[in-house]
Amino acid sequence: MAKRIDVSGLHVYYGDFLAVEDVSMTVEPRSVTAFIGSSGCGKSTFLRTLNRLHEVAPGARVEGKVMLDDLDIYQSDVDPVAVRREIGMVFQQPNPFPTMSIYDNVIAGSKLNNKRMRKSEADDIVERALRGANLWEEVKERLNKPGSSLSGGQQQRLCIARAIAVEPAVLLMDEPCSALDPISTLAIEDLIAQLKENYTIVIVTHNMQQAARVSDTTAFFNVAGTGEPGRLIEVGETNKIFTKPEQAETERYITGRFG
Repeated sequence: MAKRIDVSGLHVYYGDFLAVEDVSMTVEPRSVTAFIGSSGCGKSTFLRTLNRLHEVAPGARVEGKVMLDDLDIYQSDVDPVAVRREIGMVFQQPNPFPTMSIYDNVIAGSKLNNKRMRKSEADDIVERALRGANLWEEVKERLNKPGSSLSGGQQQRLCIARAIAVEPAVLLMDEPCSALDPISTLAIEDLIAQLKENYTIVIVTHNMQQAARVSDTTAFFNVAGTGEPGRLIEVGETNKIFTKPEQAETERYITGRFG
């Protein structure tokens, strides 16, 4: 079931370096929120704080709150692995497990959560997830083939299937189309539109046209200069951000005057 994310007063650090400063925003369930902004403005760093994935970097920490419905995901007694089951991640480069079959790629996370799963149960999860990622018809006759044997666009949909197989509430996508050709990009965009019926989706994209096409809400991040922290400049309904933003900084970026 899709859940709401509420972020308040979030600062992101790598050691002593403040990477992202004082972000407060809400991500609504069953919607697509796009993060846009120039390179180095903290979009992907902030995205990774939403499921505590940034913590794998040495010295990384946050101040502030990230609420998943009523759960503060940074409470000391909250297991980051449990958070990542609820909030899945799809990366820029498709990354199926290279030694695993298509079937085993999809079921990998579910097996970690339930080691005594029956074959029939696993089969159902694999079919459901692949159908959910619009990949079932293309791969149902070759589930035992390596995931790496698929095309780039198919591999990315396989990674989405792997993420939704464990039934998360939220899907984070870090530039999921940047390594794909236009046809595969369109397939992923169509899939995102379908997935938002059941999930809360947050996508980082450098492609403003893509943000305009797929998102309901857009958040614009920027950085004042080299070595300065990234900041959330403006967040709002996508059509408004792209046609009548409130901040001059947003308008300069949208109209291509910088970035």
